[in-house]
Amino acid sequence: MSAKIIDGKAIAERVRADVRKKAEAFAAKKGRRVGLAVILAGENPASKIYVRNKIKACEDAAIKSFSYELPAETPENKIIELVQALNEDKNIDGILVQLPLPEGVNEKRVLEHVAPHKDVDGFHAMNAGNLMLGNPCLAACTPQGCIELIRSAGVEIEGKNAVVVGRSNIVGKPMAMLLLQNNATVTVAHSRTQDLKSVTSRADILVAAVGIKEFITGDMIKSGAVVIDVGMNRHDGKLYGDVNFGEACEKASYITPVPGGVGPMTIAMLLSNTVAAAEKNA
Repeated sequence: MSAKIIDGKAIAERVRADVRKKAEAFAAKKGRRVGLAVILAGENPASKIYVRNKIKACEDAAIKSFSYELPAETPENKIIELVQALNEDKNIDGILVQLPLPEGVNEKRVLEHVAPHKDVDGFHAMNAGNLMLGNPCLAACTPQGCIELIRSAGVEIEGKNAVVVGRSNIVGKPMAMLLLQNNATVTVAHSRTQDLKSVTSRADILVAAVGIKEFITGDMIKSGAVVIDVGMNRHDGKLYGDVNFGEACEKASYITPVPGGVGPMTIAMLLSNTVAAAEKNA
């Protein structure tokens, strides 16, 4: 079997085109553009690239971006004060705090101060709790993007055995909740799961989000499975996923590449969340 590639770039473009239409309609109705504030503290090179890409994506989607770049030595309380000011700003519909924050700054405490209705990353405890309860909320962007990728392949999630390898608050846990909401039977595994191969090899849908280069090998994949690779691991200047792509292609029916799979969807769903927040808050 040779797996079909799920083209994240193409699917993300479709999502972004839809977001742009909604953002333009919002601006025409409300007399202002949808606004996203991005806070970048410190000099992390990767973070700077991510922020630059997000700002460009905003402009392409008719969303106004507000960028706040702070020195690495900015005290935690000053970052929180900025977040609180943005919470009150009626021109700001979404707030994104770029992680990681500088050493000595408590990320959890900063994120807790983002107003839940402006938490377009879906990281606030209230949004995470509502996701678990099945209530309307702003859900984490990467898991939302994964669901969109699965659907785009024409795969029915309902009734399928889904395995998520990874238990982070950003991807693994919300991914499991979204799969449950779509009526999959879900198992959450991780790097310390005993006999992991026996767990993953039962998966009709396998989501790899463990953060280890090529951790999932071909013999761990059920024939015909849909494989979603969330991993972004740099090694010797090259980007690798959490899945051994070559081996997985011989077993899977559909697979996402790295790069060009889940990555573009994360930003697309961030834009989608921002417009959804604007529409709801208006």
